[in-house]
Amino acid sequence: MNANGAPGAEDKGKKLPSLNIISNKETKHRGFGQGTIDLSQMSSVIIDGAEEAYLDMGALHAKSKPEKGIKFTTDKAEVPNGRPCWIVWVAVDFTEEGKYYAGVTSCEMLVDPEAKKGWKILADHVNRMDYALKRRIMVDNLGPAQKALLKQLLIDTDPTMWERSSDTLKEALA
Repeated sequence: MNANGAPGAEDKGKKLPSLNIISNKETKHRGFGQGTIDLSQMSSVIIDGAEEAYLDMGALHAKSKPEKGIKFTTDKAEVPNGRPCWIVWVAVDFTEEGKYYAGVTSCEMLVDPEAKKGWKILADHVNRMDYALKRRIMVDNLGPAQKALLKQLLIDTDPTMWERSSDTLKEALA
């Protein structure tokens, strides 16, 4: 490393620790910092107010349509004119019968595009993504209109996946 902490010429052959997000099923541990997270069966849905729900894979990297160009804060009071939006993490799993919606969790945020400000709790978004990967259903922070939008999107996306999904999910979105 050079004086300002950046890798220097002497470090060119040295592999730095990293966290790999991959889509294959390899899970062998290869030493410090070499973990993997399989996000190949994870999707993100944006619910924008009570009007619209759509798939937006940009949310996996905090670059969904409503997040672009927004500076986020953890103080809700700083976004008094924020429009409510939710990111819904949807994990898919497989049974002998086929694919189904296995984990569904929702995270709230506020966005004010005119002020270029927003509110969200990043730790909550990360934890709820993890909960979806662990096959949990957590949509208690959605209102009836948002639940209806999400349910319709899931049905429209793949009706047979909806049919195979758990009664817990169906009841949560009723």
